[in-house]
Amino acid sequence: MRLGVGSALLWVFLLAVPANGVVAQSASPDPEESSEVSETEAVAARTYLPADFVRFAPRTALDMLRQVPGFTIRQEVQERGLGQATGNVVINGQRISGKSNDVITELGRVSAQNVVRIEIVDGATLDIPGLSGAVANVIVTSTGISGQFAYMPQFREYNTDPLLTRFETSVSGTVGKVDYTLGLDNRSSRSGASGATWIYDSSRTLAEERDDLWTSDVEQPRLSGKFVIDGPGESIGNLNVSYSRLYYEYVETGIRTSVGGARQLRDVTSEEDSDNYEIGGDYSLEVGPGQLKLIGLTRAWHIPGETNLISSFEGEPGATGSRFAGIADESETIGRAEYRWKRGGAEWQISGEGAFNSLDNTSRLFVMEGTGQFAEVPLPGSSARVDEDRYEVIGSYGRPLRSDLTVKLSVGGEYSQLAQVGGGGQTREFYRPKGELTAAWTASPRTDFNFTLARRVGQLNFYDFLASVNLRDDIETAANPDLVPEQSWELDIESVRKLGPVGTTTLRIFGRLIDDIIDYVPVGETGETLGNLDNAIAWGLESRSTFNLDAYGFRGARLDAYVIIQKTEVEDPLTGEDRRISNSLIEASTFTLRHDVPGTDLAWGGGLSYELNALNYRLTEVGRLWEGPVWADLFIEHKNVMGLTIRAGVHNLFGARSLWDRTVYDGRRTGEIAFIEERDRLIGPIYAFQIRGKF
Repeated sequence: MRLGVGSALLWVFLLAVPANGVVAQSASPDPEESSEVSETEAVAARTYLPADFVRFAPRTALDMLRQVPGFTIRQEVQERGLGQATGNVVINGQRISGKSNDVITELGRVSAQNVVRIEIVDGATLDIPGLSGAVANVIVTSTGISGQFAYMPQFREYNTDPLLTRFETSVSGTVGKVDYTLGLDNRSSRSGASGATWIYDSSRTLAEERDDLWTSDVEQPRLSGKFVIDGPGESIGNLNVSYSRLYYEYVETGIRTSVGGARQLRDVTSEEDSDNYEIGGDYSLEVGPGQLKLIGLTRAWHIPGETNLISSFEGEPGATGSRFAGIADESETIGRAEYRWKRGGAEWQISGEGAFNSLDNTSRLFVMEGTGQFAEVPLPGSSARVDEDRYEVIGSYGRPLRSDLTVKLSVGGEYSQLAQVGGGGQTREFYRPKGELTAAWTASPRTDFNFTLARRVGQLNFYDFLASVNLRDDIETAANPDLVPEQSWELDIESVRKLGPVGTTTLRIFGRLIDDIIDYVPVGETGETLGNLDNAIAWGLESRSTFNLDAYGFRGARLDAYVIIQKTEVEDPLTGEDRRISNSLIEASTFTLRHDVPGTDLAWGGGLSYELNALNYRLTEVGRLWEGPVWADLFIEHKNVMGLTIRAGVHNLFGARSLWDRTVYDGRRTGEIAFIEERDRLIGPIYAFQIRGKF
């Protein structure tokens, strides 16, 4: 099922709709027409006031932002250090300097009554380097003590226990010159699937049939606090603290029946009980002709985990098994300074940052002996300490060239020292240039264009340096202490078209030239590890649209459409042939309808979503693990039940399933096929509820 092409054609059609094509049919005010635009801004902004969201009865700032036409929240990329901004949401003109509390969490704790307005502006017009394209600036203020809560139970018809522990609550207020927000939440989840897997030999003859059931339970309680200090003069400070735990349990049971009739019983269990904390803050003050911002952050994780696999043949004594266990300690400390000033009608900024990251990991592999006891076996490269010291300096310059055109240029680089102790480690140094050129052009009152050309340096996952074992799928990955970070040239061209009362639509065309892309590469005669390939390319288009259906006689209804289509290419390290980047996105589509019934507190709606990724290429196999093909859901909502918002929904209406098709080879992919695996597991319908309120 291909949903993307239709949406792309619809975007082209609506882009051609005259600005006044359906105004006479509209029964509701056009939020674009009522937008407040600052006369001092070089590029016009769309401004939404609380009155624009009344029909949705929002409880939080997040509820409001999610209803902004044509806008999709993009969170900050979680990199080591802070670096330049990578998301598209700021609060009171400031990016969130912490990491554990993402922008969705922050906005979810801001009461809707504290939102003054939401401005959708181009990132190039703000004084925050790294921002590009449409950016939401959420203006909030404190109006006294307020609180909100949400309880979100969920039930599945098959496989899993009820989810009864997911909730979030927060309280905000002011004491003297300090605004505070205290939050407690549990981001728990339940998931599971069951069904058959068929194993075929190279001639497609059935060799084995499997019947498996797996469940996953996650509990993530978290306590956090945010404090905003109104200092002397124009100075302001922020302090963020959080502590959380993770309890994870995975259980899989299965029966494997060969064509000859032998039945193998198999149990897999995984457990993790980890905790982490974060303390971060920033302070801004006037220094000389400009403003200085100092930022500091420290955080750490302690992550013990263990996976066990036990199997036996029915009616036969004894069992075989394996165990993979490890303890990891991660830490990060960041210091950053930013100084910006205005001169000659331009915005100038220089920033410097030091980030210090470490991973101390110990992993061990065990095999069950005939006595039923586990004995350790060697796993070279599985235990080591990895440290990185990274320093970055960036200078930026931005100014309006005309009343309808703003440009911003950022140039700099980073130096890093990467050291690994143990596992064949070494110490290496890297110097990487980086920078970005952005431009925002208002071509007409209803059409904006955004341009971004960037040189970026990727971040390494320290676990990729170490050897690991996947017991569930019998896959071993060797260590590689020679990994280097990816680098890329990235080009984005985005057009935002305001369609008057019909809504708004955005089209983004993008391209990527990637050096040192990380993929699986050969090690020795039969092994594989994560390593660097020379280069890869990716390009595609993305469409985001919101259509207000009032203009077509469907009062109170809106349709949101999202489509992305991508093409990637990399040279396979084994065959030398060009193929897609392993597991990269090919296309995805999401369509959602919401109808707020006029004259009532009722709303209903639903959605369809579809996603297809490229095959996952390893040196010994190729396949695709996914859920689908199409997810569908419906909901009904009452916005005032004794002051509460109550919502009920059903997900997976079309019966999306857990699928895995893979071909495993006898040795490398250039050899003979060992077996073909086809999995088809039942997920079933999911019943979700929400109770939201304030106090």
